[in-house]
Amino acid sequence: MRKRSKTILSDGTLFRRENTLYFESRGEKKPFPVEGIYDIYIYGHVSITSQALHFLAQKGIAVHFFNHYGYYDGSFYPKESLHSGDLVIKQAEHYLNKEKRLKLARLFVVGSARNMERNLKRWKVSNGFSSLLNELFAELESCKRITEIMNVEARIRQEYYARWDEHLPEGFKIVKRTRRPPQNEMNALISFLNSRLYATIVSELYNTQLVPTVSYLHEPSERRFSLALDLSEIFKPIIADRMANRLVKQGIIKKAHFRGELNGILLTKEGMRKVIEVYHKEMKTSVRHPKLKRNVTKQRLIRLEAYKLIRHLLGVAEYEPLVAWF
Repeated sequence: MRKRSKTILSDGTLFRRENTLYFESRGEKKPFPVEGIYDIYIYGHVSITSQALHFLAQKGIAVHFFNHYGYYDGSFYPKESLHSGDLVIKQAEHYLNKEKRLKLARLFVVGSARNMERNLKRWKVSNGFSSLLNELFAELESCKRITEIMNVEARIRQEYYARWDEHLPEGFKIVKRTRRPPQNEMNALISFLNSRLYATIVSELYNTQLVPTVSYLHEPSERRFSLALDLSEIFKPIIADRMANRLVKQGIIKKAHFRGELNGILLTKEGMRKVIEVYHKEMKTSVRHPKLKRNVTKQRLIRLEAYKLIRHLLGVAEYEPLVAWF
């Protein structure tokens, strides 16, 4: 059976009865066959019984929680079963060694920028972006601190958003990237998709030998899986940004799918439902992998990127960030 992600948008209770999970909402009870679940995303006000959590832990199913506004809150991350002591040491070594860390941090920024470049060319609004990247990449190579690399990355993204705006319809301009709370509809849509993508990457990392709290571009933190933030830089342009662009250009998401709240703009429950439906389909979409010579889903690309990082850390092959060919 091919496992799938489950999303819960309604309020209710998730509980276990014998060897089956059930979700009860408004008097209606639905079974969740656990063998068919890859991970769970919860947006509603959901109570989970301890028996259900024990069952999910046994099956290695991560549960991701989002608050009322669609922001990522945290994850139930079952005990890891794949960790390798050798890899843990190598992963920490690449963080503690300044040059090794800087090298990986630069590569995450380069991969992200190349995917932004790919988008702008697709949308025919590149307007000198490639020349600008060459200049900023030269500057990137001279960076001696992570904060300097992050500064270059922020400038690349600012230039990218300015050009992307030329492709977007009126009423859905980014104008300026704002978060928590987003100040307009496009910012709200991008933030929602980025949050969902981050949680997806957390699930993929759980299924590898990597420690998700040891990262290179972003500072490790006790309260977040910072390696997922590193990998998200690669995938935000080609998954979240492309999806946001398509949703508004095709009229799937309209002004009516947003609400004013928290002194900002947020998706309505119906808006969330529409975005998540498209997100599920997108992550199951297959592309022909040029090196593997076979079709892989876009979600699988995230796991493959993690495997490439593992090979780099172990000294098997130099890490090359994914640059979209599709």
